[in-house]
Amino acid sequence: MNAAVNNRPAQRAPSYYSATLNDATEYPTLKGTVQVDVAIIGGGFTGVATAVELAERGLKVAIVETNRIGWGASGRNGGQVTGSLSGDEAMRTQMRDRLGAEVDDFIWHLRWRGHQIIEQRVERYGIQCDLKHGHLHAAMKPSHMTELRAFEAEAQRRGMGDQVQLLDRSAMQQHLQSPLYLGALKNRRNLHLHPLNLCLGEARAAHGLGALVFENSEVLEIIHGPRPALVTANGRIEARQVMLAGDVYHKLEKRQLKGKIFPAMGGIVTTAPLGDLADQINPQDLAVYDCRFVLDYYRLTADKRLLFGGGANYSGRDSRDIEGELRPCIERTFPALKGVPIEFQWSCAMGIVVNRIPQLGKLSDNVWYCQGYSGHGIATSHIMGEIMAEALTGTLEKFDTFAACKHIKVPMGDLLGNPLLAAGMWYYQMLEKLR
Repeated sequence: MNAAVNNRPAQRAPSYYSATLNDATEYPTLKGTVQVDVAIIGGGFTGVATAVELAERGLKVAIVETNRIGWGASGRNGGQVTGSLSGDEAMRTQMRDRLGAEVDDFIWHLRWRGHQIIEQRVERYGIQCDLKHGHLHAAMKPSHMTELRAFEAEAQRRGMGDQVQLLDRSAMQQHLQSPLYLGALKNRRNLHLHPLNLCLGEARAAHGLGALVFENSEVLEIIHGPRPALVTANGRIEARQVMLAGDVYHKLEKRQLKGKIFPAMGGIVTTAPLGDLADQINPQDLAVYDCRFVLDYYRLTADKRLLFGGGANYSGRDSRDIEGELRPCIERTFPALKGVPIEFQWSCAMGIVVNRIPQLGKLSDNVWYCQGYSGHGIATSHIMGEIMAEALTGTLEKFDTFAACKHIKVPMGDLLGNPLLAAGMWYYQMLEKLR
């Protein structure tokens, strides 16, 4: 099944998520002139999470989205909220001069801050998004187990011993009916959820706090100046400050941002409901991803389907046959699912940064940007939303720590960037095979 059901809006990606919305609210198109404190371009997690933070602080905020709230990666991803930070080693290196001995504590705290924000927000605003706890980081060879032991030791040292457990091959049989894994790190703090329902619930929360939300309102131009403005086909927003939160989807401000972030396309499929078979293959209802550089990830949905993603394509182009690429991976992981019907398939564009450090910065005195989570967007976007809200209201310490990081800007932008990324991924995959 490749179309949305239940009469959901056709503009959304034809995914399992768009077929199971809790909130089909359609926000208006921007018309006329609006004045706010902060105008945010992009209605995904970064923009919406920042809007909630700012609205809670009493600011008048507007979100402007080209398509629908949650239209991009925020409403299409794998739904896993984990303490894995893409680029953590690069962060540690670049932030050490600024943070000194505190850098390790800073990064460790970041790993889990997104979880706290999401759990608190879900409870505070009553957001129904199938939130569950429990995750396995699964090892496919001995070197992976070495990595997991090191992380477990760090977690134990930092007081998380009751939330993590290293599993060997025999213990894995109680968790997954799969022949693939030597072991795993079980993490009870990590979460999994329905990301589109979370994003829509947070947008409703922001709107309830007074934020303006506009859909189908592409920003054509940012007018810089003492009071910047956003211009759309039918309207204009004047603000004290502007924030770009479109990640890899927008093409605004090319002169300064071109060559800093690139699209990688991930494919996701969802099976037909599995019934009792779901409890057999994953009896503890855990989200899973493996330790490879280019990994597979999966979890069970609330209605007991297997949602399975993987095979990131670093050319920046969509796959022509997502089911054809992922079905062998599913059947290799779970032989009991051989021939299982696939009812949904869709793609997700992830914003990849060369050094994997999220990019926070300013384009002018009052125009800010935040982007680039390299496949770790749900938790990281909420962390960055808090940091951006702090910065926009005058507390710059964490923002400055990220803004000081140096990023590689690839000449000729996407034309050269995606081929270089693809070559780099091939190189790391070859190294991984030798480990």
